[in-house]
Amino acid sequence: MSATSIPANHVLSGADNTGLHGLHAAPLLDRVTVLLLLGFVAAVQISIVVAQALLAATVLCWIVQLVRDRERPAVPAFFWPIVAYSVASALSVAFSLDPVTSFQPIKKLLLFVSVPLVYNLAKGRHASTAVDVILSVGAVSAAFGIVQYGIFEYDFLGQRPHGSLGHYMTYSGLLMLVVCAAVGRLVFGSRDRTWPALLLPALIVALAVTFTRSAWVGACVGVSLLFVLKDFRLVALLPIVVAVFFAAAPEGIAQRMVSTFDLHDPTSRDRVAMIRTGAAIIKDHPLMGVGPNMIERVYPQYRQPGAVAAVNVHLHNVPLQIAAERGLITLAAWVWLVASLLRSLVRVFRTHTDRVLSATALAVVAAMLSAGLFEHNFGDSEFLMLFLILVTLPFAALRDEGPPALPLRT
Repeated sequence: MSATSIPANHVLSGADNTGLHGLHAAPLLDRVTVLLLLGFVAAVQISIVVAQALLAATVLCWIVQLVRDRERPAVPAFFWPIVAYSVASALSVAFSLDPVTSFQPIKKLLLFVSVPLVYNLAKGRHASTAVDVILSVGAVSAAFGIVQYGIFEYDFLGQRPHGSLGHYMTYSGLLMLVVCAAVGRLVFGSRDRTWPALLLPALIVALAVTFTRSAWVGACVGVSLLFVLKDFRLVALLPIVVAVFFAAAPEGIAQRMVSTFDLHDPTSRDRVAMIRTGAAIIKDHPLMGVGPNMIERVYPQYRQPGAVAAVNVHLHNVPLQIAAERGLITLAAWVWLVASLLRSLVRVFRTHTDRVLSATALAVVAAMLSAGLFEHNFGDSEFLMLFLILVTLPFAALRDEGPPALPLRT
């Protein structure tokens, strides 16, 4: 695979509605491949089955393109930590307490193909078109969730809005990322800001009615980072917005917001117990962990005093979960991935005048990390796919076809 190439005179495009125009002059296979990619980007927020089918179809067409053109795929610099993370995860299966059980979740590693796929196909203006698709589908998904809450009585902790997806945690995590994308376009965009301004209230309301505190925290952190990157004084707006929202929120949502700071709340106490449980597991299995998909099986053995639930499928904390089930070696690879990604994004943000996509990606990483302290979002397939798409788009936008390129790793 070749190193990243950035056109010498290219300016990163973050809000250009002409992304599909270049397709008209492209060969049929190229047009179909890009359209399949955009279909995949759209389907992530709708159906995991459809998204994975479109992902497979896009990969197949892309491979045919590479063979036809006798090209090697290019990858961004942060792809190599992904390779290391994948290899370490695969090794953890071999050392698992039950390799057969641990093998199933390893199939999720195939989703990392989204990175080279987006990097090679969403070039130039197609990158901002992909964001347009994400925002548009996010608006529809938000409306669906609001209808579920307001009409179908998905309005309490036992029954929360989940859109067209299978779980409210997945739904809220995707909404969190789309909120960051909308605010990124609104704050850093020089044009095309009307659409994100119109849909942002619906996104915020839909996120609120999921009752998901981790996604609330992640959205607040991501949006705060966008404000800091634009103008530190904008941060003063966030407490005002939160206060107004708290005052206007229904009683159930307001109580849920207050419970975030209540250490006696059962879920808060259980998460503290899960931290102790995870630490005990890591102590006994430091290098390779107990194996993917094995936390639920060993949890009763390591369950700490004060724990509320008898069994937990995962530890509701991304780094803790990775270390406990896959070991400290895999955790080190994940930390390398996050550090490499942040370094590359900061570099793009500092060196290009159009900062919509890079600022959005930085906010998305911040949201994932902060929400991931309370939820294993990195292990959620739909969340992982949308996350990978959004953080890869800034680098794909730099690869517009045009003048000869100067080699530069990002």
